[in-house]
Amino acid sequence: MLRLLLALLLLASPTGAAELKLATWNIAWLTTRSAGDSDLPRDVTIRERDDLARLRGYASRLAADVIALQEVDGPEAAALVLDPAQWRFFFPDERDVQRAGIAVRRTLPARQNPDLAALDLRAGARFSLRRGVAVTVGEGPSALRVLSLHLNAGCREPDDRGRECDSLTRQAAILADWIGERQAAGEAFAIAGDFNRRFDRDPAILPLLEATAPLTRATAGRSNPCWGGRPFIDHILLGGPARGWMRPGSLRVMVYAEREPEWRRRLSDHCPVSVTLDIP
Repeated sequence: MLRLLLALLLLASPTGAAELKLATWNIAWLTTRSAGDSDLPRDVTIRERDDLARLRGYASRLAADVIALQEVDGPEAAALVLDPAQWRFFFPDERDVQRAGIAVRRTLPARQNPDLAALDLRAGARFSLRRGVAVTVGEGPSALRVLSLHLNAGCREPDDRGRECDSLTRQAAILADWIGERQAAGEAFAIAGDFNRRFDRDPAILPLLEATAPLTRATAGRSNPCWGGRPFIDHILLGGPARGWMRPGSLRVMVYAEREPEWRRRLSDHCPVSVTLDIP
């Protein structure tokens, strides 16, 4: 039943599997709030009409089926870039401005799971950390549980030390427990988002996650061409049966045509990252 439904809803791949494009996109303080709002830092750039039109154009070109969002101030803000007539939005039960969310095409069955609330180590603080939000796309053996997250900043490099690294390590342990639960249940899962960590040569965070269950990292061995090139901190990790669903060579980064420095604020300092999954 589910296989037939997915075949009708998604484009068929050459192998006869259902094709699903999964993306992650940090849109950098996307909000409906006005400049000067007390919940926003003073240096946040409020998008103008032309900025939003360009972002909508990139969202259309991305042509994803599921998007893990970061730094989006809820469904109303997501609707500035993604047409709510075509997308369902899932956000955690918190009022933070900088939230992780998930957008799913309305043609796909999806249901929200409990938030990974423990990731917010500073709940209640003015600038707290962010919960993870989880959505199951599809049903039965072909279902994919997607977790969107945005981990603590300030510990990107392998040799970084200090309070922010301590916080990131605590978050990684919480995430490892979530991975262990998915693995024990035999679920196909994906973790997509801004990990604020460069995983190549990482001696601490990624090994802690991989010690819990085998993971496939879509960004492994690749560099991010966004804004002139840099190591990835936005990653897509696949676990359980989903490790075998990623189409080889399908990793894509949508690089903005705009090159002037001002566009890093007007669009985002992160580019959308995506992979294609062939779901049996």
